[in-house]
Amino acid sequence: MNANFNGSKQQKAFLRKLYIAYLIDNDRHNLLSLHKLTNMPRRTLQDAIAVLSDLAIDCEFVQDGERNNAGYYQINHWGAINRDWVEAHLQQIIVELT
Repeated sequence: MNANFNGSKQQKAFLRKLYIAYLIDNDRHNLLSLHKLTNMPRRTLQDAIAVLSDLAIDCEFVQDGERNNAGYYQINHWGAINRDWVEAHLQQIIVELT
């Protein structure tokens, strides 16, 4: 199944957001765990998570402890994005991002 990615900067940014949203939706991740998993800079992760709402993906930080950064991100709704499509193309997305 080929998704016909063209490798443009804009497309990579879009795919990065999809990949991060997919990871968040599959496990309890915070910035540290996402950084360790993806090797993406923390600032890149923060920026991508902050604009997931541009894709109508509803993501929130769930406070889980007393410290400000103690908790995890959670996807509440994928909006217009088809999560199953992301899952079906996950390996292609990862290859495109590396």
